[in-house]
Amino acid sequence: MSQPSAPTEKKMVDVFSDTDRDTALKANPSGYAVTEIAAGDDRVLTMTADLSNTLAEFREAFPDRYIELGIAETNSVSVAAGLAACGYVPYIFSMSPFGVLKTAEQWRTDADYNHLPVRLVGRLSGLAMGYFGTSHYAVEDIAIARTFANTTVVSPADQNAVLALMRSTAAVAGPVYIRIAEAVDPVYDMVPDIPRGTWPRLREGGDLTLAAHGMGVGLAVQAAEVLASEHGISADVYDGGYLKPFDEAAIVDTAARTGKVLTIEDHTVNGGIGAIVAETVARHKIVADLAQCALPDVDLEVGVPAELYEYYGLTVAGVVARALELAKG
Repeated sequence: MSQPSAPTEKKMVDVFSDTDRDTALKANPSGYAVTEIAAGDDRVLTMTADLSNTLAEFREAFPDRYIELGIAETNSVSVAAGLAACGYVPYIFSMSPFGVLKTAEQWRTDADYNHLPVRLVGRLSGLAMGYFGTSHYAVEDIAIARTFANTTVVSPADQNAVLALMRSTAAVAGPVYIRIAEAVDPVYDMVPDIPRGTWPRLREGGDLTLAAHGMGVGLAVQAAEVLASEHGISADVYDGGYLKPFDEAAIVDTAARTGKVLTIEDHTVNGGIGAIVAETVARHKIVADLAQCALPDVDLEVGVPAELYEYYGLTVAGVVARALELAKG
């Protein structure tokens, strides 16, 4: 009689290291992008709150333009605002749970109210740090960031989109929040051109709309392929990486044409892209069925990120199931 196999150990990934990736862009797109931007603008500085590995390439290229502040996220925003007032363009690299969520007062008062070109790059967003506990989740950050009057908010879909949106926001006169998703599936074969406030249309369809940002975009693209090949349902698919400003015209057009919109995001159901679509549809008095594939408004579970996303339906199968409910509803 054969012996039962030992249970597979759940390995904890070192989320602070990029050493095992193939290239600088694939491993660390935000660090690669800011180094590229800095090469063309000597006003660009970088700062971190204990996230120095992300900026290893930048430190090598521009050692005099890097500031380490340690675990002092709120102070980093105030220091960055002071530097921005003196003519610099500081990029703060922080873990998303301790970015907008922790520094909201400093961001509002020091950076946003003063229209200063401070950039906050949040890595490890959503449930990427699930095994550290709910204190390390960043699932309310978009809702908060959207309320700041002068802040641009972007959430890239993949590595190429990180470079595209960081280029697109490089010349913005006011503050910018850049939300980085980790270990996402590729969406773009090359770096796209994404003009300010626009949502690239990745697939054309007439039965329903899938609109997403960050990790949700890859799920939407793959789900649309399954819906078409296995269920005969054609979906409009949009990359909603610009969350403020957002593409109101695209939302109005697709919602009016398909009449059914499913939003996908690793963010709470409150205040993210689902809210953006609902607000826009209501404002324009469009008759459409709306649904969300997002994190519920409850105390979330703790665990390995992949298992958490499976549990909450943020997978290709989960998006397909939710889309079928919407299509048949």
